[in-house]
Amino acid sequence: MSDDARDLPAGAGRGAPLTIDFEGQSLRAFAGESVAVALWANDVRTLGRSSKYHRSRGAFCLDGHCASCYLRIDGRPNLRACMTPAVPGLRCERQNAFPTVDVDLLTAADWLFPGGMDHHTLMTGTRLGNRLFLKLVRQMGGSGTLPDADAVSAADAAATLDSPRTMTVDLCVVGAGPAGLAAAQAAASSPSRPRVLVVDEQATPGGSLLAEPGGAQRATALADAARAAGAQLMARATAIAFYPEDLGRDGQPGVLAVATPAHLLRVSARRFLYATGAYDQNLPFADNDRPGIISARACGRLAFHHGVRPAHADGRIIVLAGTPHAFRLAAGLTDAGLDVAVVDLARQQVVSARGVQAVRGLDVTGPAAEDTRTIHGEIVAVGVTPAPASELPRQHGARVLLDPGLGGFAVQVDAQQQCAPGVHACGDVTGYRGPDAALDAGRLAGQAIGHQP
Repeated sequence: MSDDARDLPAGAGRGAPLTIDFEGQSLRAFAGESVAVALWANDVRTLGRSSKYHRSRGAFCLDGHCASCYLRIDGRPNLRACMTPAVPGLRCERQNAFPTVDVDLLTAADWLFPGGMDHHTLMTGTRLGNRLFLKLVRQMGGSGTLPDADAVSAADAAATLDSPRTMTVDLCVVGAGPAGLAAAQAAASSPSRPRVLVVDEQATPGGSLLAEPGGAQRATALADAARAAGAQLMARATAIAFYPEDLGRDGQPGVLAVATPAHLLRVSARRFLYATGAYDQNLPFADNDRPGIISARACGRLAFHHGVRPAHADGRIIVLAGTPHAFRLAAGLTDAGLDVAVVDLARQQVVSARGVQAVRGLDVTGPAAEDTRTIHGEIVAVGVTPAPASELPRQHGARVLLDPGLGGFAVQVDAQQQCAPGVHACGDVTGYRGPDAALDAGRLAGQAIGHQP
């Protein structure tokens, strides 16, 4: 894809132009975007091969949760391209293929084992044969090799060995999407003026808003309002786990471990609020793993946040619409001049994908078998209900309830968005209802926390 891939207006403006190296080619990128976005804008869709069967793989969620965009970056294997910022001189290459990702001879595994491969039962008649064969199978199913000797720099070693730092606040908000930002602003501006820390694993606050037409501007306004109220926002900070047995510096029970690029942070807080959002899901249809099949929110972030055309100028985007966001995505892409076909999942069902190395279209059917038809397109945006990211609230003892209509195991909260003593949750983690509902729930939670002693 040429430079016209970037002819859509970027939601927050682009950073300075720079150059990265992709398998010996110099590719144009911009500061502030991820390696995965830069590669997509340069027409690189296939990022690797799957374990065992070596099927083509491409980015799906662009949100750090699907493990479909592992690359070898600056000599280090298995790094998520969507979570790695593009910086000048960065080197990246694809892995888990022989001799190349585009022509991978190990794809034969998919034909040799059509019923599935269990390497635990693949044995030969001799001990030596077993050792050699298992080594081969493990190599076929692995992802990359050990890092280059010079890839682990002194700075990396220092960051790894650095003593954990401790931070004490009144309220720790996990997630800087619409719910988390609204909660932080409401709590920080309450009469009690609590110290509020917001941690988020992404580089830019906004969460699901960044996938909406005009959402990047709304996200910027929310983040600015939270900062103006006194909340501290920390980007590229991943909440790993909550340790109830640990004590913070102030003697408060329970410590949240947060990983940043430089060090490990131990956060002690009187209250925690989880606005961790939800994970994008795929649909179960044949060959749903082809490069070019991405989540609807990933498609929205490409177009409305980064200003990158998801498809070529003459290509079609097929939107599988199972949520209101998917219909808004289709409308926004159409308004931007892209060719869009909408499959209403309430009326139609996807049978299979067309294409071998990348998606070329879909076979869909209606209520009657004779309604089956083929829709040609180079991008499929899957817009189904996301699954609540409820792991951290559950570590606090929060109760979850399976509700397929809300995406899966949704955290249960009371009228003040509380899910456990001293713990609140709001937004998609309590069940997907969309960004506007998340905003309202965040404000409610923040106000409730701000008025508590």
